[in-house]
Amino acid sequence: MSGDKNSAVGEQGVRSGEKAAKRSSGAARSAKSSGAPLKPPGGSLEPSARPANGPSARPAKPESHLAMVRRARRINRELAEVYPYAHPELDFRNPFELLVATVLSAQTTDLRVNQTTPALFAAYPTPEDMAAAVPEELEAIIRPTGFFRAKARSLMGLSAALRDDFGGEVPGRLKDLVKLPGVGRKTANVVLGNAFGVPGITVDTHFGRLVRRWKWTEQEDPEKVEAEIAAIFPKSEWTMLSHRVVFHGRRICHSRKPACGACPIAALCPAYGEGETDPEKAKKLLKYEMGGHPGQRLSPPPDYPGSPAPPLGAG
Repeated sequence: MSGDKNSAVGEQGVRSGEKAAKRSSGAARSAKSSGAPLKPPGGSLEPSARPANGPSARPAKPESHLAMVRRARRINRELAEVYPYAHPELDFRNPFELLVATVLSAQTTDLRVNQTTPALFAAYPTPEDMAAAVPEELEAIIRPTGFFRAKARSLMGLSAALRDDFGGEVPGRLKDLVKLPGVGRKTANVVLGNAFGVPGITVDTHFGRLVRRWKWTEQEDPEKVEAEIAAIFPKSEWTMLSHRVVFHGRRICHSRKPACGACPIAALCPAYGEGETDPEKAKKLLKYEMGGHPGQRLSPPPDYPGSPAPPLGAG
């Protein structure tokens, strides 16, 4: 995502995503109603062409930087077709709720956060309310998310800062957000990209893992990963790229056992073969809507083709 304006490839990726959304809408509605696993456009979860990896395969030449950039942008275009409905998987109705939910999401799942926040925001709907909370009562509500004492301190601290320094409103600038207790660049980029429409790359565990697996970067430090990936793609793609990569990591390209045999971008992946390559066995590894299971949001966007997550204590 290099530069502030779209490159020709970036614009092509956007157009490709728009076309794919139209092609996918009918199939997605059908899969949603039947509870069947979703399939990317083309009708198959299996890769159309897998990389050669046997003894007879020719040794691959080292990939040039330009070739890597082209491959990375093609992967982004392919993911736009597979996940035209990619979105943040935290439930929120305003910037404050997204900020709080993102802080809570550290070291837990988005599902657990989404099951916890309805009661939290019913009790503390504004920064003023949360800043004045009784710590023990706040801790009891957010306990299911883990590290609840530290998170409660962060939530009360950032709420007090919003009340005292920003008129009770979440600021829309990175430099202001990262000054809040418990808020780093990842959280700030989530809020900016999804509550304010400011492009940003969210380097969470899934994103960092996949971009290294795909050889887009060798960096481990999140800020260095962010900088190197930002140089590959146009700025307009940063937020949606983040969603697509995270979606793929959660559904198909798992950490310990990726579903290589059901991966629609296997032909572009230098790590193909690290996981299960048998198509039928790989399909059993698919998660969320790809595997016919509920998603993580209790209130997903209207275009999400899967079923909502159950509330806390249900099922």
